[in-house]
This record gives sequence, structure tokens and C-alpha cells, in this order.
Amino acid sequence: MKERRDRTLYAEASKAYRTIERAIGYLHEHAHEQPRLAEVAGRVGLSEFHFQRRFSEWAGISPKRFLQYLTKEHAIEALRRSEDVLGAAHASGLSGPGRLHDLLVTCEAVSPGEHRAQGEGVAIAYGFHPTPFGECLIGITSRGICRLAFVGSTGRRAQIEGLERAWPRATLKRDQDASGKPIAAIFDPANRDKPLHLWVRGSNFQIKVWEALLRIAPGELVSYEQVARAVGAPRATRAVGTAVGANPVALLIPCHRVIRKAGDAGGYRWGLARKKALIAREAVAADTLPTSASV
Repeated sequence: MKERRDRTLYAEASKAYRTIERAIGYLHEHAHEQPRLAEVAGRVGLSEFHFQRRFSEWAGISPKRFLQYLTKEHAIEALRRSEDVLGAAHASGLSGPGRLHDLLVTCEAVSPGEHRAQGEGVAIAYGFHPTPFGECLIGITSRGICRLAFVGSTGRRAQIEGLERAWPRATLKRDQDASGKPIAAIFDPANRDKPLHLWVRGSNFQIKVWEALLRIAPGELVSYEQVARAVGAPRATRAVGTAVGANPVALLIPCHRVIRKAGDAGGYRWGLARKKALIAREAVAADTLPTSASV
């Protein structure tokens, strides 16, 4: 019963997210004009009242308050507060390589032999599921979650092809039931009665970068330069950016928490509006908004 209720709630939230994404995209494109709420509502085909209600139901706060978490001022303040977050987390021993800061996610890389095998002998169950940030594809093996990708405008076929490229010799089978089981735990940590386990395939450098990302807590933001220093390659910012962009498991390996040092969001393989929505929703939950921030 609870699983069915969760699916219904996520379907509703996924539908609402499409409106939120369009609104955030419009605000980004017209930031210099500082459009009023009524104008944004009109652009997404809603009255100001219904837009405010839908937004508040999805975000938990008003659009005006939510948008304060998307200002460059907030981003720069978050970067300042997390100046040494990666080094401190590593030194503490609580979030060493392969463990998320809250120990609710564990991560294992394939062995060198398994990497060379390109997924041969591996069975991957995958499916498409609604989430509070739009539809996602999730891939699961007997060793853990190997893929989590948001569908977006590229469509389902593109996400399946991405999974096939990542695991070219694996056996893929669509299984909505098996792939749907961890969805509630992924998007609501309160539903996790045991750690979520990831099993990822990447180069040694990519794995090192992804492990560093696992040490960034919700509500925290770091720059690409900070990640480069954390992995012992301070001059390899561009290579770090490429590794961040190749992350195979959205959200759980939080590449969305890496932004440019100037405070700009930077890129995101699943869409800039979605990256901003993820950042702001986590900031809301962590309540990290400086009282001086302005719209």
C-alpha cells in the first residue's frame, strides 16, 4: 500500500516538476529583466494563484523564497562556507572514499578485470519512474545501482543508449518492479532502512572524483577547483569537470553540488534548470539561506 502511495505522490510531483522546470528556465533566460511572478506564471500557462500553489506544493515554500536560493549571492556564500568541506570530511574518517557523508549510501567501483569485461556476464534490470525532478531511468544489478539518469528532452531512447554504451556487454532487461523498489529511498532518505549501494564503472580518475563528490553534503556547494584540490590534481580542473559530467548515478553521486567558483551553476548533463532545482530544494531542506540574500 505504501509503495503504491509513494508512486502516486511521485507521479504528481513529477508532473508538477515540468512546470517548475519551465519556470526556472524562463527566469534564467530573463534574469536581467527580473520578471514578476505573474509574468512567469503566464509563461507556464497558469494563473498567478495556481502557479504559486503548484510551486509551493512541490517546493514546500513560496516561489519568491525558493528563488532566493538560486541567486549568485547564495551560491558564493555556500562556496565560502564549504571552502574546506572536502578536506575536512576526508580527514574526519566519517566520509572516506566510497561513503556518502551521512553513511546512507555506499559505493563500490568495478575491479580492473570487471572494467575490461565491459559488463560481460552482468544482468541489468532497468525501468523508467516518476520522481520529484522528472522521469528517471534507473539501472540495477545484483551488486547495486549502476545508473540513475533523468530523461528530460532527450527522451527515453537516448537514456537506454547511454546505459548500453556504459555497459556494452551487459544483458539489459526492462523490469519496472525490480528497478522501482529503491525509488522511494533514493528521493526521500527518511525511507532508507539500510544503505543504498552503488556499483559504478569508470576510469581510476573518474572514480577518484566521484568518491570526492560523495563527501559533499546536501545544502553544500563546492567549486570544480575545490574538487581538483581534493583529488590531488589542483591543475586538472578541466579533467575534473569532464569526470563530474560523466557521473553515471545522478543525485546519489551529487555532481549537481559542483558549481563554478564565480557562483554560476555551470553545466549539468540532465539540464541546467534541473540542477538549479536540485540545489535549491536541498538548500531549503538544509535551511542554508543567508538572511541577507535578495531576489
